[in-house]
Amino acid sequence: MTAAVPVAGNRFVIIGGASLVGSATAGELLDHGAAEVVLFDNFAFGSEAAIAHLRDHPRLKLVRGDVMRMADLLRATEGAAGVLQLAAFMTLSMDRDPWGGLDVNIRGVQNALEACRANKVRKVVFASSNAVYGYGPGVSGELVETTPFHSHGAPPAAILYGASKIIGEQLCRDYKRKHGLDYVVLRYSTVYGERQHYRAANALYIIETYDRVKRGERPQVFGDGSETKHFVYVGDLARANRMAFESEATDVAVNTSGPAPITTLELVRLVTELAGGGPEPEFVGNEPGKVRLTSGGAFRIAHEEAFRVIGWKPEVDMREGLRRLIAWREGNEGRAG
Repeated sequence: MTAAVPVAGNRFVIIGGASLVGSATAGELLDHGAAEVVLFDNFAFGSEAAIAHLRDHPRLKLVRGDVMRMADLLRATEGAAGVLQLAAFMTLSMDRDPWGGLDVNIRGVQNALEACRANKVRKVVFASSNAVYGYGPGVSGELVETTPFHSHGAPPAAILYGASKIIGEQLCRDYKRKHGLDYVVLRYSTVYGERQHYRAANALYIIETYDRVKRGERPQVFGDGSETKHFVYVGDLARANRMAFESEATDVAVNTSGPAPITTLELVRLVTELAGGGPEPEFVGNEPGKVRLTSGGAFRIAHEEAFRVIGWKPEVDMREGLRRLIAWREGNEGRAG
């Protein structure tokens, strides 16, 4: 049986759908003819604002449910051809509530996979992260799919998050081995774009910089500004999710990153420029008690394998993606959010 799940005419469930990636992917699937897209969310982190632009779509259904309740998942995934598993605690949430984070990121993934098995879902796309490579001094150079996990010197919450994503990936592998459940793991780099929230530790930097510039304050650069970040535009990621369903690929994990990495200083200067200009940045140290994710040096998250496996590559560069984010933020919807 083919592992490809065509989008047109099929029903999809996005677990954790009231989110930046969830709303963008729902739009992508609907645009490509999905019969129905179900956004499943408990609204602990998701927001009505993230999906407001989709609420009136005739083929969109919103279901309030929780990944910790199997009955909710079984009801929502019935009749689904594909399921995108997004629901997760991110690093900042994991720092505040590690018990809840491990429950959702591990037991919640098990529950989602079990519901998919029970309802004979044809394919799961699991949202993993470049956090599976870890943080700290060991993370540098080319990060490819076989790069090991580095934990030395990184904040505990970041390592708990990365380790929980490794476990989630292995649960997918386990379900493929034991039950034949087809899956593709996409290791997202830091996501940004329209309907940006204040939850992601790295993407937060974009919004914080924009807010400071707009208030006429000096934007802040942590350290000397040479630290590397690798972002991916949310529209590119929505396309990757769709292409993972449509591809013959199964039992694989691939990186989905943006075209090129950027240093924190370059990022701050670019946001300042696109926001209409502002004062020169100030260089600051880390605030005590605040989770800052640092890498060991310059790195690039290689996305060539994703092109080989599902035919995907990023199309939107950082300047264009930030331009779109700022245009949204300055428009009616962005201000109202």
